[in-house]
Amino acid sequence: MKKLCLLFFGFITSFTITAGEYLVATPAEYQRVAEELAPGDTVILKNGVWTDFEIVFSAKGTKNAPVSLTAEEKGKVILSGQSDLKLAGEYLHVSGLVFKNGFAPGSAVIEFRDGKELASYSRVSEVVIDNYNNPDRQESDYWVALYGKHNRFDHSHLAGKRNKGVTVAVRLNSEASQENYHQIDHNYFGFRPVFGSNGGETLRIGTSHYSLTDSFTNVSYNYFDQTNGEVEIISVKSGKNSITNNVFNEARGTLTLRHGNGNIVEDNVFTGNGKEHTGGIRVINKNQIIKNNYLEGLTGYRFGSGFTVMNGVPDSPVNRYHQVENAQIAGNTFINVDHIQFAAGSDAERTATPVNSVFTQNLVLNQNGTQPFTVFDDVSGIRFSENVTNTDVLAVLRNGFSKQEVALERADNGLRYPADDSLKAGINRDIQVITKEDTGVAWYPKLSATTAFDSGETVTVAADADALISAIDIAEDGDVIHINAGKFVVPRIVKINKVITLTGAGNGKTEISFERSTLFEIHDGGSLKLTNLSLNGAASPDAAGNSVVRTKKWGMLHNYRFVTENVSVTQLDINHTFHFFLSGKGAFADSISIANSNFRDITGDILVLNTEIEDLGIYNAEYVSLTKNILTNVAGAVVKLYRGGTDESTFGPHLSMTGNTLRNVGKGKRNKMSASVYLHGVQVTEISDNQFDHSEPVIVEHTVGEPQTEITSNIFKATADPKVKELNAEGGPFALIENNSRQAQ
Repeated sequence: MKKLCLLFFGFITSFTITAGEYLVATPAEYQRVAEELAPGDTVILKNGVWTDFEIVFSAKGTKNAPVSLTAEEKGKVILSGQSDLKLAGEYLHVSGLVFKNGFAPGSAVIEFRDGKELASYSRVSEVVIDNYNNPDRQESDYWVALYGKHNRFDHSHLAGKRNKGVTVAVRLNSEASQENYHQIDHNYFGFRPVFGSNGGETLRIGTSHYSLTDSFTNVSYNYFDQTNGEVEIISVKSGKNSITNNVFNEARGTLTLRHGNGNIVEDNVFTGNGKEHTGGIRVINKNQIIKNNYLEGLTGYRFGSGFTVMNGVPDSPVNRYHQVENAQIAGNTFINVDHIQFAAGSDAERTATPVNSVFTQNLVLNQNGTQPFTVFDDVSGIRFSENVTNTDVLAVLRNGFSKQEVALERADNGLRYPADDSLKAGINRDIQVITKEDTGVAWYPKLSATTAFDSGETVTVAADADALISAIDIAEDGDVIHINAGKFVVPRIVKINKVITLTGAGNGKTEISFERSTLFEIHDGGSLKLTNLSLNGAASPDAAGNSVVRTKKWGMLHNYRFVTENVSVTQLDINHTFHFFLSGKGAFADSISIANSNFRDITGDILVLNTEIEDLGIYNAEYVSLTKNILTNVAGAVVKLYRGGTDESTFGPHLSMTGNTLRNVGKGKRNKMSASVYLHGVQVTEISDNQFDHSEPVIVEHTVGEPQTEITSNIFKATADPKVKELNAEGGPFALIENNSRQAQ
């Protein structure tokens, strides 16, 4: 029999529970017990919040008698502050813990090693890591790092990773961690917001340095739910791994076979439901097998397409793109997949086309009648055969496809199959489809990703600064604060740290002025919607660099949203560079939308989204939309949006600018770019049906990523033509500029 030590009122008391079970209430008690653990022992953490608890779980169990660490009740042991868990030894089992309200003090929240001592034959299951993020979004860490061999990470819930770094990483940086045969299964990978630069993968197996090493990791029966961090959801950078029976639900990006050879991708389900940038599988390297996968409703393109076979680099270094060779792509179903691309990435460097590969017995159906295929280079090295489609295909592929109408019916597993079960192309009918409820833990909720504007209660307040500030302080996410008609001045900066809508009486009847350098400052957790208000800068301090709305000046972790509708903004002219909206460094907007609003007499810019100038692929906003606004006498630009560097791992930025009228915009002497709209590295640009009157031109600078720019049906009156520059590609400009008209005066 073994004894349990508990500390009561400063005295040590000992009594026996059962052999090998230790209930501990403090880190000190845990430490005393942990030093003497033997096979079959179980350490139980008492329910409660454990703050700044760095757990080292080091012991050696046996196959039939593992050493366990668990919670008194699953889900009721909360590790917060700077807590983490390190496992070292053999046959260890950890379960039932929750990490939230803090961040890892080191490189990982859960790490299968302690220094040089690794864990093997060990398991972490039924663990939750929820928004457990370093407050510096560019400070990289893992949530789970697997080292050693024959470890399992399963039935866990991971959601809300916001700072840089892979959610789960399999590390191969020593011989003792290679050919590891790890198992990653039945986990719920919840919402991961768009990160806005490289470093937002959800799962990575290996790194380029060790990519010619085999890992033998099995990833199966996991649910990837809106894991949107970057273009690679799963990044496979090693060999002989199997990725099977996983579901990717509305997840941006792709399962990418980035490095390493001989991987198997089988029986996975990708459902995009038409959401933007949802992708499927990207193929690189040798001996990859991609079979019996189901892909539906995917809209992604280029490296984020529904399906992509890449070109490689001849004699590629280990960190670039190896040639696709002997890829077996068979028996997959593609339904309403917008883009299937072959020899993608073909350029002056990536000239090695796919060879000795097969694309056979695949079913490709697009109900809108458009064919999805794009071929960027020679594809004679891929043998196309016995595929079925309902659309015309490119001539170079035609011999490998039969065109026929195929009726579909949806089965009990949620997938669509041909009504004629004699059709040989496409997936098998016995594929197992994991559900969200089958993954993660039953005792922790799988919540929606974001709170919608206007989804809460509505409260009405007087046109008074104290009333407004008080209402914001007590509001809940999604609430609407209606401000009655009247004019008032706000004497301090109003912090926005929740999802909130401020609306007025309309027609200029609710007018707000402010006495500080900004009126509203968006903080972590905050998103702001302004409607039916009049905002006036006349009472602002006589200083340069004021703004109406800004984010924190630096250090934001959470993505935010900002909406302006039916708002009048005037007299931002008490000094120079008075902006409407100013992004802080490190802040990232999921979306910024300005519609049906009027801006007049402004010495700065409307949207300042160019604070990330280090050319590291980082930027300030994913979607920017300006619709049916009137902008008059704006000395700066309507928008300055910048994404520098040559990284190709992101989706945006995106700009949509439609139906706006610009009069005398961009002509201030401090507008160094001499542009009414300045875009650098923006990936998707649509500027249409606007009128530019006596304004500076639109300037677009293309960098990497095959940016799509359309400037159409605009009127340019006493305004120079748009300027599109190619900073990386030769030739061009590669933009659609048509149906615009010019007027001299």
